[in-house]
Amino acid sequence: MNKESPIISLKNIEYTYEKKTVLKNVNFDLTKGSFVGLLGPNGGGKTTLIKIILGMLSPMKGSLTLFNKPAESFKDWNKIGFVSQKSNSFNKGFPATVFEVVSAGLTSKIGYFKFFNKKDKQKVLDAIKSVNMSEYTYENIGNLSGGQQQRVFIARALVSEPELLILDEPTVGIDYENVHRFYELLHELNKYKGITLLLVTHDTGTMTKYATDIVCLNKTLHFHGKPDEFESLTEKEMSTFYGHPVNIVTHDH
Repeated sequence: MNKESPIISLKNIEYTYEKKTVLKNVNFDLTKGSFVGLLGPNGGGKTTLIKIILGMLSPMKGSLTLFNKPAESFKDWNKIGFVSQKSNSFNKGFPATVFEVVSAGLTSKIGYFKFFNKKDKQKVLDAIKSVNMSEYTYENIGNLSGGQQQRVFIARALVSEPELLILDEPTVGIDYENVHRFYELLHELNKYKGITLLLVTHDTGTMTKYATDIVCLNKTLHFHGKPDEFESLTEKEMSTFYGHPVNIVTHDH
């Protein structure tokens, strides 16, 4: 990994909601090819930080650089894919096939109300194949399980061929077996396709198995290091980060 040219660089980032500090003096770099697990308690600022990276919010202090460009002048948003937390209110009767949902990820490139050409259609099929969902290409998305739907949402994010994929707690509501398969998919995308990943999660044990780096955020950055360094933290240290008692659960590697 090239540590001299981070994909994302945050310097002294601060953000406040109605006089309440949510982020304070946040500094870290995200390097190309890494798989970063962003951990922290609810209300610790994780979602706010993601919104700042995605350009949905502007930091009140500090600076953000995306692909070596200041965030204020960054225009190439196709380089960044985003998968949000699956909403429990997802309409299972939504009349769209897997192909149609994934196709929506191309609209930012080709525009709305424009016809897909043969190359566009192949991109959609390739994205679906990359998440091992080809057999469901023309299935209604509402008929799929939660884990399968999240694979489709990842394909939608991948179809524009991003270099960075950000995921905000994507495994909420997915059963344990499918969560394991989901992480295996992310690992394959990171290792074999070279996609840089930033994953917001509460699953500390699983992240130490798959991530290359762990970031612990609770208003400010309390930890940024390798999974084995994170696992060596004491429960007292972890409880200090989270603001409440924490039992560390790890998985065999």
